[in-house]
Amino acid sequence: MTIQNDEEVVTIRAGAQALAHLRREGLCAEQVAVIPGAAGGPKAIGLVGLDQAVFPWLEAAPRQREFIGASIGAWRLACALQTDAPARLARLAEHYTDTTYPSAKVSDITRQTRDMLDTLLSDDDLHRALNHPHHRLSLLVVASRGALNQDRRGPLLAGLALAAASNLLARSLLRYSFTRVVCHDANSSLCYLPDDDLPTRLTVLNDANVRDLLMATAAIPGVIEGIRSDTLPGTLLRDGGLADYHLDLPFAAAPGLALFPHFTDRIVPGWFDKFLPWRHADAARQANTIVIAPSRRYLASLPQGKLPDRGDFKRFAGQDAERQRLWRRAAAESQRLGDAFLALCDSGRIAQVARPLFDDQ
Repeated sequence: MTIQNDEEVVTIRAGAQALAHLRREGLCAEQVAVIPGAAGGPKAIGLVGLDQAVFPWLEAAPRQREFIGASIGAWRLACALQTDAPARLARLAEHYTDTTYPSAKVSDITRQTRDMLDTLLSDDDLHRALNHPHHRLSLLVVASRGALNQDRRGPLLAGLALAAASNLLARSLLRYSFTRVVCHDANSSLCYLPDDDLPTRLTVLNDANVRDLLMATAAIPGVIEGIRSDTLPGTLLRDGGLADYHLDLPFAAAPGLALFPHFTDRIVPGWFDKFLPWRHADAARQANTIVIAPSRRYLASLPQGKLPDRGDFKRFAGQDAERQRLWRRAAAESQRLGDAFLALCDSGRIAQVARPLFDDQ
């Protein structure tokens, strides 16, 4: 399938105020105050080319910005805060692609994941991320409660089932399963602090805790062991995407736009909500948000008709070379996403192709 026009490669969705802004002024990097990074595992491999365009574009227009991420989104942002951001983002995609899992043991996968983090980001790199001259890093994790505050398979599965059932009734009932923890740069404005009914704690990132907290934000229950940190003793810390999958936080309170390089043109509040098509993000919180996502036509042009995802490990069990080939192809194709985004901004056509983020705008 041939894709010729930039608007056929990327989809642009914007909240009400952001859409009005685009139609009035277009989009300049100086206007961006917040960059969210969503959970999504290997989907990040299919966004590497977009990330490699967006982050240098922002860096060339210095201002105070909040970088806030969960799970792989947090890892992407930590890479983006390095002086060699495009190369570091490529390394993240390469390491994830090259990793194979001969053992399905949680302990082995945990070790491999920590090895990948250690290889990708040194202590000096993490120090650099926390001392960027303009950009402030925040990570989202959850502190486990009840049966989830252990890694034994039986109680863990029961705790997840209870969380899913509670969330089906009301998202606020997740309070009985998790406490959200916002791990933030000491100099963050915290302009994005949640305003929902989930209990939220704050903790400051520093050189001593940032590595463990990066591990924690990627700790998928039943796949990667929960992480214990002296920063938050007595609780297992887990994947921040459980509570904040696509980060439905009040970005409208920030002094500028939120620019969201994303896997999809929909913002899903929590991980359990991805099974609930009626559970939407809050339009008021996302009024100043601009989502950049691969278009449906672009996705259809990929070898599998989709971005890489965690299910590929099962689909290609015993065929790692084939999975790796397809993932590398998706990473290479993603350069078109970055090129299309920059072209739309430079030409001003981003205002023409942008569509409402919500149906009732």
